[in-house]
Amino acid sequence: MSWLGGIGAVAGRKPILASGDASFRRYFRLQGSGESFIVMDAPPAQEDCLPFMRIAGYLEAMQLNAPRILEADPERGFLLLTDLGTTQYLDVLISNPQNAPAMYADALTALARLQRRGAAYQALLPPYDEELLRSELSLFHDWLCGTHLGIEFDADEEMTWQEVCTLLVKNALDQPQVFVHRDYHSRNLMVTASKNPGILDFQDAVEGPLTYDLVSLLKDCYIRWPAEQLQGWMLDFYAGLDESTRELVDQEQFTREFELMGVQRHLKAAGIFARLNHRDGKPDYLHDIPRTLRYVVELLPRHAELEFLVTLIHERCLPMLEDKR
Repeated sequence: MSWLGGIGAVAGRKPILASGDASFRRYFRLQGSGESFIVMDAPPAQEDCLPFMRIAGYLEAMQLNAPRILEADPERGFLLLTDLGTTQYLDVLISNPQNAPAMYADALTALARLQRRGAAYQALLPPYDEELLRSELSLFHDWLCGTHLGIEFDADEEMTWQEVCTLLVKNALDQPQVFVHRDYHSRNLMVTASKNPGILDFQDAVEGPLTYDLVSLLKDCYIRWPAEQLQGWMLDFYAGLDESTRELVDQEQFTREFELMGVQRHLKAAGIFARLNHRDGKPDYLHDIPRTLRYVVELLPRHAELEFLVTLIHERCLPMLEDKR
């Protein structure tokens, strides 16, 4: 990267690949003299750096722990960032699950701050509107059921599928709207020595449903927790909401919105994981689909309106996924 040669703080340092992600972005680490930096390489033909730069500024103003931009060349897709380290939440939660209560307390506190202080910026974000919600739901229909599993819906099934989509979209739009990170989970949170957690991958932030980031965090596609523990964290978060919000949404309604929001989130994620395999040649995410879809199956006793979807997943999708392993 010749661009780095003109930046005195990092000139002469050799970039080492730090990570890629589910997009076309790549990240490189530059180390030396006791300091460490991250370079983002986001090919302009596929990625736009400007949303990342804008949201990074909002998060810094909220005093949340996110990478700060030190130098930028958005036309070529290069950013020089502060480094939040190498320890993902997911790694620690797997190796030391006893740390989970403290780590989730930190993550929930940061999320509450994001929503509370983010109110000043949320009108500047794209809306999580009906078009986007339905587009995300179509990922499950088109990429997982269609492309990956070869499941075709007949006319009645298609009509019922659309009814489920309408239910899930309405649930999202009827909630109080807040600043939504949109990918707030254990792979995008970093364990840091202070101001834990570090927050990554925020460039797709939107103004959207109150429960979206909460369900992303607690019903994580990459790690599962016992239902009682998950319920406790959810209710702790609810108890910490502003009184005005709790007057609008009682605990029972909040729980229902949280659970149905999870269905939209998990259908979207399962579809994306299938698309990453077929379109982008990234098969590793296929292993996360069964865990992701089981969250949906578990809801049937409390949500009879999901019967078609749960039956589809339980009797067709999950067995077919198992056969493909």
